[in-house]
Amino acid sequence: MQFLDLIVIVGYLALILFLGGSFFSKNRTAGSFTLGSGKVPSWVVTLSIFATFVSSISYLALPGSAFSGNWNPFVFSISIPIAAVIAVKYFVPIYRKINSPSAYTFMEQRFGAWARMYTALCYLLTQLMRIGTILYLLAVAINAILGWDIVWVIIITGIFVSVYSILGGIEAILWADAIQAIVLIVGALVCLFFIQAQLPDGFSTLIDEATKEDKFSLGSYGFAWDTPTFWVVLIYGLFINLQNFGIDQNYIQRYMVLPSESAAKKAAFFGGLIYLPVSALFLLIGTALYVYFQQETLPIALQTSGDKVFPYFISKVLPAGFSGLLVASIFAAGMSTISTSFNSMATVFLTDFYQPKKNDLLEEKKKIRVLYVASAIIGVAGIAVALIMIDVKGVLDTWWKFASIFSGGMLGLFLLGITTRRKSLKIPLFSAISGVIAIFWMTLSQSFPSQTWAIEIHPYLTIVIGTMVIYILGFLLFKFIPK
Repeated sequence: MQFLDLIVIVGYLALILFLGGSFFSKNRTAGSFTLGSGKVPSWVVTLSIFATFVSSISYLALPGSAFSGNWNPFVFSISIPIAAVIAVKYFVPIYRKINSPSAYTFMEQRFGAWARMYTALCYLLTQLMRIGTILYLLAVAINAILGWDIVWVIIITGIFVSVYSILGGIEAILWADAIQAIVLIVGALVCLFFIQAQLPDGFSTLIDEATKEDKFSLGSYGFAWDTPTFWVVLIYGLFINLQNFGIDQNYIQRYMVLPSESAAKKAAFFGGLIYLPVSALFLLIGTALYVYFQQETLPIALQTSGDKVFPYFISKVLPAGFSGLLVASIFAAGMSTISTSFNSMATVFLTDFYQPKKNDLLEEKKKIRVLYVASAIIGVAGIAVALIMIDVKGVLDTWWKFASIFSGGMLGLFLLGITTRRKSLKIPLFSAISGVIAIFWMTLSQSFPSQTWAIEIHPYLTIVIGTMVIYILGFLLFKFIPK
């Protein structure tokens, strides 16, 4: 790294930390820490929703996936507009009506306290896995570029984001997300144009060579359910994105920050829609890297490790200044998501697990203390998960697999609560238990595929089957079992 690169990186990190500190004096109540002052512009929230969706998973794993394979992950992005429309029409009005910091208050109102605890716990596990994955991918990039030890990069980055998240509260995170969204898009565009400039005929060579190798393929259109075909990824994307925009606390909290329901709906829809072209940009970078390294020498150790090719390119090929911008972009992609998860997880812990039924029994100072302590604990746990991820191959596949498992099919419970009117404790509980059993069955089938009881199905479909079992079983029981 050149001195200019270090100035860019350090300057960017200092700006983010300063932004967090500038909002510290405003976080005197739990409400200001979790929902802000209500004065944040809607465009900032829109960019924050987009930045929440983007992460190091997108910035590094998508180019790595396109480098090693094709554009099959883009099918996941195609499902976003459908999921966003459903979320805007059915989910956003419910949360605005309930007016609670937590999305899972709705579950208690519909099916009792157990439903709230179950869905909140599933959310915490999913986010913890996501934080660990993002921290690891950040460390991979920094290790490739600066040569720093991955373990220490994970630890230092985790501590930095923890401090920044605790200082700033939700408003600082929203403004930082907006800045980071712009930085990461600019960084990706600069990188793509630099790569194509190194090719003989620029974009023409890129398109021609990639087309010959079928690098723009969206995957097989067959109906095999044990491989990531176009249909498997599309169905998975629809369910996981509906879970993101419909029931994920990271997004629900942003819907509640804005002063009106219409503003929340616009932010939800356009925040998701921005990801569609940006994900294509990330994949195009991976394809461009594949074409570039057909003409240049790539170390043998990296030829089968797509996740590390982009960081290698940043460190070895980009000129001074540009490398610093790309590292800042990677930090932007990672930190925006991690800080969002910290704040949202702390909010869920306080609202759904710690806070008593009567809010006035818990003093504001104690609420703030709980939020700070919870954020610190989340930081330590996220670092631990990231350290475990060090030896994992195919980070994107691993993340998608665990996201399906830890979600616990909780989307099924929310759909059941929205599409039915009957109140019951036993029927939703029985449906949820059945869904968890289905998830465990599919997970064990992937670990022991030779067993006679094993079912041949791709891990992406775990969330689909779990959700459908909970929803369909509950719906039928509500319909045919008398009150």
